[in-house]
Amino acid sequence: MIELIDVHKAFGANRVLNGVDLSIGRGESMVIIGGSGTGKSVMLKSVLGLITPDSGTILLDGRDVTSHDRDDFLARFGMLFQGAALFDSMPVWENVAFRLLRGRLKRPKAEAKEIAIAKLRRVGLGPEVADRFPAELSGGMQKRVGLARAIAAEPEIIFFDEPTTGLDPIMSGVINDLIREIVSEMGATAMTITHDMTSVRAIADKVAMLHGGKLRWSGSVAEMDTTADPYVSQFIHGRAEGPIPSLR
Repeated sequence: MIELIDVHKAFGANRVLNGVDLSIGRGESMVIIGGSGTGKSVMLKSVLGLITPDSGTILLDGRDVTSHDRDDFLARFGMLFQGAALFDSMPVWENVAFRLLRGRLKRPKAEAKEIAIAKLRRVGLGPEVADRFPAELSGGMQKRVGLARAIAAEPEIIFFDEPTTGLDPIMSGVINDLIREIVSEMGATAMTITHDMTSVRAIADKVAMLHGGKLRWSGSVAEMDTTADPYVSQFIHGRAEGPIPSLR
């Protein structure tokens, strides 16, 4: 469904993506791992069209992403942001229904609120949360609201940017389970970037490691745990010694 072919992107002398090739099948959950600053977010933003690659091709259903009508194109995506990225001035239900209250997906306000409450319920939050403001919620609840917003418009493709950052192990497990369940239920194609190996094992169908501006390795979770690739092995086990430099 999503294909990157020899994608390059540099910011001045900093070559972030150096010939990335990646294929994500329809309904597949792909998790991208790699150290900080390796280009994971740049790759995700390139797929969304927020960053234009210097060269290479990015295809969605076989069509170049730059050839799509932007509104139609973006309507196919949902995204859970790293910090939830909720609007402080809006009540929770308006955050969830943000896309349903404007643009081509616009619904009547009462219908949009009804959908928002249903999506909140799907992520384990009751209707009493709908009229609260984000500042009144815990970090875990805010993350669940962000997940409800990501799925509110029934997207075909969902991106998850470090979905468990800042959460305790129990809430991280809750979010991982919700992501796995929701992606399966919706039949959505998912692309996740994370450092959390517990998340990788919980939500991935396939894993790819980005290093040095290229995809160093890709395979299943079982293959990841048994690979002889020294870069992958060092990263997933958190070892200081290995081919990936560490600060001492």
